[in-house]
Amino acid sequence: MNKFVGYRCSLCGEEYSPVEVTYTCPKDGGNLDVVLDYDSIKNKYQPEDLLSRTDPSLWRFLPLLPVAEPEGESTPLHVAGGTPVFKFTALAEKLGLQNLWLKDESRNPTASFKDRGSAVVVARAREIGAEVVVTASTGNAGAALAGMAAAVGQKAVIFAPKSAPQAKVAQLLIFGAKVLLVDGSYDDAFDLAVSAANEFGWYCRNTGYNPFTAEGKKTAAFEIWEWWENTHRIWHEQFGTDVDHAPLTIFVSVGDGNIISGIHKGFKELFQLGWIARIPRIIGVQAEGSCAVANAFHGNTETITPVSSKTIADSISVNLPRDGVRAVRAVKETGGTYVNVSDDEILKAIAELGTVGVFAEPAGAAAYAGLIKGAGSGVVGGEDPILVLNTGSGLKDVGAAMSAASYQAAPIIKPTLKAVKRSL
Repeated sequence: MNKFVGYRCSLCGEEYSPVEVTYTCPKDGGNLDVVLDYDSIKNKYQPEDLLSRTDPSLWRFLPLLPVAEPEGESTPLHVAGGTPVFKFTALAEKLGLQNLWLKDESRNPTASFKDRGSAVVVARAREIGAEVVVTASTGNAGAALAGMAAAVGQKAVIFAPKSAPQAKVAQLLIFGAKVLLVDGSYDDAFDLAVSAANEFGWYCRNTGYNPFTAEGKKTAAFEIWEWWENTHRIWHEQFGTDVDHAPLTIFVSVGDGNIISGIHKGFKELFQLGWIARIPRIIGVQAEGSCAVANAFHGNTETITPVSSKTIADSISVNLPRDGVRAVRAVKETGGTYVNVSDDEILKAIAELGTVGVFAEPAGAAAYAGLIKGAGSGVVGGEDPILVLNTGSGLKDVGAAMSAASYQAAPIIKPTLKAVKRSL
């Protein structure tokens, strides 16, 4: 069955065959949604056909993906996804909540959510015979592409702003990618990657530009669906009845907008297939210094006005979000909202997540910082079941981690038991 039937422009609605376009709508530059043959999928598969699979990776949702599963032995490309969900009772009680979970994307092969998009893009690159895959990145998307490409011998070129954290740049180099540090912003690197792809015939992975990135990111929605189904089953076994719980609320950090739009697309597809009765409420969280999407949402417009981005959360530091329109819709269409958080609030969130064993980079901790702010302002209520998405490991940005650790500074003591007792 050929599941992938074409593209649809998210702005004008124009439809294209799989071979007519590659990146964005020729008419208005709008982001393209990959269109699958949903009727055929629905006729061939039932939810249990996917949920009963033992493969823990994102590839167990292959019937809902527009690519074939990559061939070969188990590599990082084959094991992206399948990240755990943890329940944090202590943090929930502190915030006046009954049920709080966190999905930890730092457990992916290169330690960030971006492995999902890169795994699918690399699979697509192999299908179309691309010699080189290129992307712009502040670090995570580049590391994900470099790692997934290295796993299958695919050549990769990464443009990163020279301000990218050194730990992230080191990942790019270790994976063998050609790394070019740009004396400019992420947006400058983005435009340069597009120009280079056009000039040299490379396949461009750029987030919010290549439609297949969202296809990888939507797999997080499928995993959340799977986990939520299991949670309801457990509740039924415990309470002996099907309680109509409030809909799940998901907190997601937002930069260029592709993660939140990808997750929204995943849930929309599940709804279209009739496999879920309602789509979870999605809350977008942006850094105060990089909040172009939030500005558009609160201004009740889909016009994304660029900002001069400045935030410690480099992974969500974007002047002009390239997937901003769909990011606005992801929140608006699910009854959510946008919350902005300061760098200080992000650093405090890193420290607080550390108390329950989660080491998050600034962009990942931003989602939890948004929950703290949202719980205090009435965005969510105490009975709302809530899932926070941590998008990356704190090891990605050691400098930020050290700043966050200052909130829990270790005392310096004399090398005596008396000093130990005094400090305790």
